[in-house]
Amino acid sequence: MMTNFSGVRLAQQNGELPTTLAAGSAPGESGVSVLFLRFQGSAHLSATEEQHVVGFQMSQRARFDCRMAGRTLLHEMAAGGHAICPAGIDSSAETDASVDILLVAIQSSRLALAAAEEAALDARLNELLGGRDPVLFGFARALASESADGYPNGPLFWNGVADAFVRRLVSGHTSKTTCRARGVLSKEILQRIKEHVFAHLAEPIDVTKLAEIADRSPFHFSRVFARSVGATPHRYVVHLRLQRAIELVREGQTSLAEAAAATGFADQSHLSRWVRRVHGVSLSQIAG
Repeated sequence: MMTNFSGVRLAQQNGELPTTLAAGSAPGESGVSVLFLRFQGSAHLSATEEQHVVGFQMSQRARFDCRMAGRTLLHEMAAGGHAICPAGIDSSAETDASVDILLVAIQSSRLALAAAEEAALDARLNELLGGRDPVLFGFARALASESADGYPNGPLFWNGVADAFVRRLVSGHTSKTTCRARGVLSKEILQRIKEHVFAHLAEPIDVTKLAEIADRSPFHFSRVFARSVGATPHRYVVHLRLQRAIELVREGQTSLAEAAAATGFADQSHLSRWVRRVHGVSLSQIAG
């Protein structure tokens, strides 16, 4: 239950763990997982997570004592209220009420990739002790419902909602760093790399060439790229290939084999394996 929330410590009034209403994520590489909990009598949560965590109050109004990175806030939070704890930051929340809490964990690399897709390489997730975002809350409720019911709409639906959740975090809950950290790519260089990849999708793409575009050695480029984008150059190229292949498949103008060849996959089976790995469904389900 706690594999994706190993840094979270939980307790209710009797000192035991709360009841788990839903946990986990659908097959695929969404980079998002949920833990939906019911606390009886009182609730205590504390964490120093390697992942970003967004916590939602899911029940009636309750009074919370929240702490994060030395800041404190004693406030009432209604259903739909949330807190955001970026990775690596100490946080805690306590209440004397019985409450339902939904925790959504996002891998740091997943948020970084979404930020790169939005040309926001310097985005930093904002700390938040208490706030409201109906759009984000709607996505979170959908993820919790799917997880609780055994993913009735399938992995593709889950991964789509998870993607929307992460993109909402990037657009509504990040800010630019005051100065660009050393050893990260600029938006301009990433755009040039992306354009090069799309111009040569059907061909082998050498990391050495991408490093030349960034004016760095291949070794240094790979390290800087992964730090900036949240994925290795190879996985980013696969990410772009897969995006385009799925677009072609859904357009229905090419066969599955032709879509694979046009986007640089060895064959239809190779494309199918990546679709299954990333999206948790078969290539035929994408096509359908």
